[in-house]
Amino acid sequence: MTEGPGARDTQDAGEERPSHGAHGRPPTAAEKWAAFKDSPFLPALVLVFILALAAGLFAGSYTYTMADPTPRRVPVAVVGGTGAPPARTFVTGMEEALNASLVLTPYDTAAEAREAVNEQEEFAIVRIRGDGVELDVAGASGASVAQVLAETAAQVGARTGVPVVVRDIEPLQEGDPRGLALFYISLAAVIIGFVGAIQLSIHARGLNPAERIAFTVAYSLLGAFAIAAVVDWLLGALDLPFTESWLILALTMFTSGMVFTMFNTLMGRWAMLPTWGLMVLLGNPSSGGAVSWPLLPSVLGHVGQWLPPGASVNAQHTAVYFEGHQHLFPFLVLAAWALVSCAVFWVYRHRHPGGRGRAPAHAAAPAGA
Repeated sequence: MTEGPGARDTQDAGEERPSHGAHGRPPTAAEKWAAFKDSPFLPALVLVFILALAAGLFAGSYTYTMADPTPRRVPVAVVGGTGAPPARTFVTGMEEALNASLVLTPYDTAAEAREAVNEQEEFAIVRIRGDGVELDVAGASGASVAQVLAETAAQVGARTGVPVVVRDIEPLQEGDPRGLALFYISLAAVIIGFVGAIQLSIHARGLNPAERIAFTVAYSLLGAFAIAAVVDWLLGALDLPFTESWLILALTMFTSGMVFTMFNTLMGRWAMLPTWGLMVLLGNPSSGGAVSWPLLPSVLGHVGQWLPPGASVNAQHTAVYFEGHQHLFPFLVLAAWALVSCAVFWVYRHRHPGGRGRAPAHAAAPAGA
C-alpha cells in the first residue's frame, strides 16, 4: 500500500532529523572550560574557597596574637640601681617568672623615669625602698602589660620574701577598664573606611577620580565625627580630646578607603583580598590595641607600627592618655599610606573600573545644522 503525503509528513515530524555541523557534536573540554570561565560560576566558586580560607586565617591571626599573650622584652625604668640585694632578687625572680627579659634602663630621679613612661619609652618603674621594692605600672601604656607585671610582681614578692608595693601611676579611664575602647574605635574607622570605598565602587561607579577622592574625604570626616560623638558624648565611655581624636579617626578612615581604591585600580574585583589581608588579618592584631606590643610576637610588634591600624591606635592612645607627648611617627605612617594610595590611583586611574566616559570631541553635528 502506498502511503499518502500526509502519513509521510506525520512520520517525518515524529522523527529527529540528524543535525549537521559544529552544533551537532558534543562540546570539547576546551569549549566547556571557555564557557565556564565566561559564566558567573567561576568567580562564585573561587569566592567559596577564598571565604573559607579567609575565615580560617581571620580566626588564626587573632588567636595567635591575642589568646595567650606572652611577655618577651619589657622596657622597665630603674631608679636607685639594681645592685642592692632586694632589687637584684626581685628582677631575677621577675625574669624567671615571666620567662622573658626586662630591658632595664637606669634613671637618676623618679621624675625622669616618669617622663620616660609618659613618652611611652618605658612600661614600668622599679624603685628601691629600704629592703623592699616599689613597682609603678602604667595601665594606660598597656593594660595587658600592666596586669601581667602587677600579678607577677605580687607572686615574686611572696616567693622571695621581698616586700613589693604595686601602684598604677597612669590608670585607664573608668569607662574603659580593659583599654579596648580605643582599639574598637580604630577598628571601626579601618573597616568602615574600606567598606565605604567598596560601596562607592558599586553604587557610585560613575564618579571620576577627583570626585571619588573628594567623596572619600567627605564620608571619612562625617564617619569619624559619628564614631567620636557616639563613644564620647552619647555613651560616655571615653573622655576624648575631641578634635584630635576626630581627625585621627578621619585620617584612618580616609587611608583605609584609599588603600582599597588603590588595590581596586590594580586588581579590579579581587581588590578585597589584599585590603582585608593588610588591614584586618595583619594590621589589626599587630596594632597593639588589644594586646600591647611587648606581649606580641616580636615581628608582629614591629610590623604593626608601620601599618595604618597600628599607627591609628598609637596616635589615638597618646592623644587620650598622654597629652602633650604626641609623636609624629604614627601620623607620618598614615599620611604615607594615604599619599601612596592616592598617587597609584591617580597615575593608573584609567584602569579603575569606574568613572564617566567623555563624549568625543568630533561628534557629528545635529541634522540640519
